[in-house]
Amino acid sequence: MATAFSSDGEAALRRELPPGPAPAARGALDGFYEMGRAAAFVRDGGFRRVALQFPDELLADAAAVAAQMEAATGAEMYILGDTTYGSCCVDEVAAEHAGAEAVLHYGPACLSPCRKVPVLHIFGQQPLDVRCCTEAFRELYPDRQSHVVVLSDVVYAHAMGELEQQLGSEYPNVVFSRVVCGDPPGPTLPGEVRQFGRQFLVEAPGGLQDCAMFYIGAEGLALTNFMLTWNCCPFSSFDPATGCGRRETLNVNRALMRRLYLVERARDARVVGILVGTLGVAGYLAVLQHLRELLLRAGKRSYTLAVGKPNPAKLANFLEVDIFVLVACAQNSLLDSSEFYRPVVTPYELELACNPARKWTGNYLTDFRDLLPGACAHVELPPAIPAAEAVPDISLITGEMHAAHLCDPPAPQLPPSTTLACRDQTQALAEISPAASFLESRSWRGLEQQLGQTPVSKAVQGRRGIAIAYEDEGCEQP
Repeated sequence: MATAFSSDGEAALRRELPPGPAPAARGALDGFYEMGRAAAFVRDGGFRRVALQFPDELLADAAAVAAQMEAATGAEMYILGDTTYGSCCVDEVAAEHAGAEAVLHYGPACLSPCRKVPVLHIFGQQPLDVRCCTEAFRELYPDRQSHVVVLSDVVYAHAMGELEQQLGSEYPNVVFSRVVCGDPPGPTLPGEVRQFGRQFLVEAPGGLQDCAMFYIGAEGLALTNFMLTWNCCPFSSFDPATGCGRRETLNVNRALMRRLYLVERARDARVVGILVGTLGVAGYLAVLQHLRELLLRAGKRSYTLAVGKPNPAKLANFLEVDIFVLVACAQNSLLDSSEFYRPVVTPYELELACNPARKWTGNYLTDFRDLLPGACAHVELPPAIPAAEAVPDISLITGEMHAAHLCDPPAPQLPPSTTLACRDQTQALAEISPAASFLESRSWRGLEQQLGQTPVSKAVQGRRGIAIAYEDEGCEQP
């Protein structure tokens, strides 16, 4: 699987974490993990119980960081070694289970705003060779009057000031983005861009489309997200790990064609599964309700599913679902579903499929908050028209006709009597749901209890190990 967000977990079960580089090799714990700033955050907030969230690659230092933080602040520290969803998001659910009053989030982050728990992001100051990066920039942009926006992975944000000093005098039209945690206060200025935890001011005559983008960081979900969102801008990148700069040759149009194909699949779908991919990003409950109303008006059935980190095995259990829509942070929304039994789309793609008023403009949205009422990209649903006056739509995949109009929102009322059936001779009533009807048609409906039919026996020694590799499996003879 292309991303860790959608892995089946086998790699995590078998992987052995390396001891990692010594803290001295990274400038000691104090510098890399910004212990002084973290301790000041805990003391100033008066927090007595704090959750420390680490990604897998930093877990080797978790115990040392927790011990040093407890000694510096006197507060209780709880290490969150596993996340409910993506590690880039703040895991408020796990923090609440520990009764934490605040969260220190370590490592790369998507910077999605949280709902209620105070958060301090500590990205980890990865080294950046500023001289090598400057030389790569000069080779990629020989014209000193080029309009370029410099973006970086959050782990290199600490070095952007030094890089600006090197390039600012040579390139007067270069803009350096600033990392912002949470929604910045105040109104947005003309020409100002606030997206994905980045903030910068564009002064090019034609706006952002006249600018090039220079990204500092390795290839990954963050870069893909930027390229799809700002697909009118040419991209270049510098990878600090290899010291090489390059023009990004990823064919964004091919990626967009793939996403637009999924939009057509969403138009043809009759049953949609809404996957809850986050419980901490602000506005996720509002977008869940928005998607339910959109699907109801479009005449499609929807089911809300909370399955944790989605993978092909989990989603294959829902055979009645034609397509899934994933509500997650901007980075984890672009799930590669090529290996899944059913496609997985983003909330924006579902809106393109079900909202006739939303037209494709070439701009791609990955932040679901942009779709909500009051947001910059919100589009109101058009009024319903009678089915007899609706123009039929032809599916580009199957060639079949399907309705493209919206229905009137149903008035709140009691369930119609047609959904009730007589269960037995005592005239007890049972409600018949579409999901229950589908389950009845399956040949296998799950484990059968068989109460009173299984003989009682004493406890015996069971297998040892995990389900994918029991200890005695290699010893069995065929």
